[in-house]
Amino acid sequence: MSDFMYDWVVRICRPAFALSSSPVVLHRERAAREGAYLLAPTHLSAYDVPCVMKESPRRLDFVSIRELFEKPLVAALFKAVNVFPLDRSRPDSPTVRTILERLRRGRAVVMFPEGRIRSAPDSVLNGGDIKPGVARIAHLAGVPVVPCVLLDTGLYSRPSSWLPVRGTRFGVAFGNPLRAATDLPEDESREALVAAIKRSYRELHAELAQAMREVRPTLWKRLAPGGRRHAPAGGE
Repeated sequence: MSDFMYDWVVRICRPAFALSSSPVVLHRERAAREGAYLLAPTHLSAYDVPCVMKESPRRLDFVSIRELFEKPLVAALFKAVNVFPLDRSRPDSPTVRTILERLRRGRAVVMFPEGRIRSAPDSVLNGGDIKPGVARIAHLAGVPVVPCVLLDTGLYSRPSSWLPVRGTRFGVAFGNPLRAATDLPEDESREALVAAIKRSYRELHAELAQAMREVRPTLWKRLAPGGRRHAPAGGE
């Protein structure tokens, strides 16, 4: 784990995003809370990771799938910026113990409950399922889950989105912290937390999409052919 490398990467990459984007960010203060928590973003694009790093007021530790660590250079980079692998075939994997240890140290740990990048039709924002692992960890660690919805980060797959004209509009919304119920049996508590997370996603999505429709379009968007574009129902 290296906060130095994490901070260095954020400092190096932040100007590229700051110069190219005019994001809509809602309720950032909810992610600024002290102490340990699980940040649970939706996952429609590979650019969700750098965008949430840019907009988060806290340093973040990321859980990623083990397959991405099979390339030595990628593995070295990920480990340097507080990303660690999860073996989904082992429910009690060393990664689970790593997550619990980092939470005990008061850190914010990112888990993507959808498990992978989803297409818009399969997204939890359009009725898709999420995996119960985040609820299980929250129950074991006794920490809250902060849901997070990201929209249109996939615009960065277009080279023109990186032009330094602040023309790229993506959205990030942080939800209220949710805790596993302590007055229910463990299985019921986890199921209730999963349902609460999904409900929060729906509410945040509606709020963020509305905010993105209402915000004044960027100058680049006003000058571009076709004018402004509304945030799609499931993100980019």
